Amino acid sequence: MADEDVRQSLLSSTNDSLNLNETKAIQRRKSHHRSKGPSEKESQEQEKVLQPLINVEPTFVGLEFRIKYVLLLLALYLGIGTIWFFLIKNQIYGKKTNGVIDAIYFCVVTMTSVGYGDLVPHSTLAKILSCIYAFTGVSLVGLILSNAADYIAEKQGILLVKAMLKNEKFNTAEVLMDVETNRDKYKFLMTSLLLVVLIISGISFLILVEGMEFIDAFYCVCSTMTTLGYGDKSFSTQEGRIFAILWILSSTICLGQFFLYLAALYTERRQKSLVKWVLNRKLTPSDLEAADMDHDEVVSAAEFILYKLKEMGKVCQDDILLLMERFKALDVDHSGTLTTDDLILS
Repeated sequence: MADEDVRQSLLSSTNDSLNLNETKAIQRRKSHHRSKGPSEKESQEQEKVLQPLINVEPTFVGLEFRIKYVLLLLALYLGIGTIWFFLIKNQIYGKKTNGVIDAIYFCVVTMTSVGYGDLVPHSTLAKILSCIYAFTGVSLVGLILSNAADYIAEKQGILLVKAMLKNEKFNTAEVLMDVETNRDKYKFLMTSLLLVVLIISGISFLILVEGMEFIDAFYCVCSTMTTLGYGDKSFSTQEGRIFAILWILSSTICLGQFFLYLAALYTERRQKSLVKWVLNRKLTPSDLEAADMDHDEVVSAAEFILYKLKEMGKVCQDDILLLMERFKALDVDHSGTLTTDDLILS
């Protein structure tokens, strides 16, 4: 019964707090409505519309800091690799253009595991350095650049929201809530769009600059983005390798993020279907028996909520038991409630 008292106390205190906050908010709105003039009302309405966007922007401060850190780390990694391979450029065989460009290009095709074979290490030192760079590159490129891709998708979501707000029929709060709850869907759509742009730009460049036929250009793009890198078709001109340095990094990571968001979207839809089924299915006597945690033959609101959360996969029995043990440890006087005295004594 102590467990039931604890849950009921938490629920009742939460409801009381919510009711008190709602009452105060209503009173404030009424007093403001009586005291403010027409111009002040317009200003207040504008604040209501802009407030959700103001609240959302700080969320991306951490993302902006992270992207700066990611770009700095990537620049450092490519810089070290470029210096390595530029110094041993005579120990790398293949079709060469410019020493620095070839070194950066070799770094990119190595760290993304594309490995066309148009530039290959020939000496023992070059092979050892390539192995070190390949292992560290493959392990870091996903971590580093996936953060960058995630940041871009997040920012595009905000731009999408702001664009949608230009239409008066959309409510700001509702749009922001929709983007927040369907984040995986918007990330998937943005990544899909970016992927199409990268494919078209890659094919166009290979046709116009590298002089390939359409089928060869499409074949080269696909083998590059999937990191197969057969090597029979690659970027061979100086202009092509300058373009490839950025395009290969962007396209390989974008394809990886595309499949990541696709899997996340599939998982999200399955989870939503499960939640819908759990909420709509009829309860049986066996359900009530399973939900009755304190075995008093009645199911409280807290017990019902915990049972449904377990069905949805939001929490598990072990989580509940751990939390109850923590509560009992804090409840020093064994009253079934937590007070300031309990916290001091614990």
